[in-house]
Amino acid sequence: MTSDPAAPLAGDGRQDTYPDLEGKVAVVTGGSRGIGATTARALVDNFVAVAVVGRDQSAIDATVKGILAEGGTAIGVAADCTVESELASLRQKVADDLGPVDILVTFAGGNGMPVPTDAETGEHWRQVLETDLTSTFLTVSAFLPTMIARHSGVIITMSSAAARQAAKSSAAYAAAKSGVIGFSRHLAGEFANDGIRVNCIAPSAIENDHMRSWVPEKQRKQLGAAFPLGRLGQPDDVAAATLFLASSASSWITGVTLDIAGGKIML
Repeated sequence: MTSDPAAPLAGDGRQDTYPDLEGKVAVVTGGSRGIGATTARALVDNFVAVAVVGRDQSAIDATVKGILAEGGTAIGVAADCTVESELASLRQKVADDLGPVDILVTFAGGNGMPVPTDAETGEHWRQVLETDLTSTFLTVSAFLPTMIARHSGVIITMSSAAARQAAKSSAAYAAAKSGVIGFSRHLAGEFANDGIRVNCIAPSAIENDHMRSWVPEKQRKQLGAAFPLGRLGQPDDVAAATLFLASSASSWITGVTLDIAGGKIML
């Protein structure tokens, strides 16, 4: 924590604890790096058994190794969330090794780099929708039947501030992430009577390794100062929101999109 009371507060890596999460099973797609890895570790810190899912086996192994070294329970599974057969294998692997899934966190995605719409191609448009929207649908489709059968489950999807207001990302990314919001809201209404809650989180600028690799420190500070709360978001901010939505503390919340945006998005 900073000693300057006027300075903006940043996440310090600590998360609230939710005792009701203990013993549950979670799947985190996009879980090998950045926001996903931080969220996976936060769930494990609440005694959740986690399947860390990604496409880079070395990154998956590193995240899982760290969790196991701290006494947590985790498995790593390499899967492309746009491929139905790989998701079917993922579902079976998790069921065999950890049990039925209580919490599904669909954070896989990307392709948010700026592309002028007059330079957009059909190929790139379809690729972004496949990566960010279709992947969410296919992942949910893989695990939804078991949740319906058990009459319980929590699904947390990933949108973006780009879906909430005009931004510098591509139109394809804005459309895909807007689709995630609509899809999540539809799921929440359709399956509420089945005991399944569905909520969406929409982060704005999160200072992760990817951002640090292509945005200089001076520019990051300037960007953070433009937010009402005076700083960039941290992966811990997203993880904390995810824990809340996964827990019984949010048991009367479904169909909501939660903006993790430092006051930039106020709807």
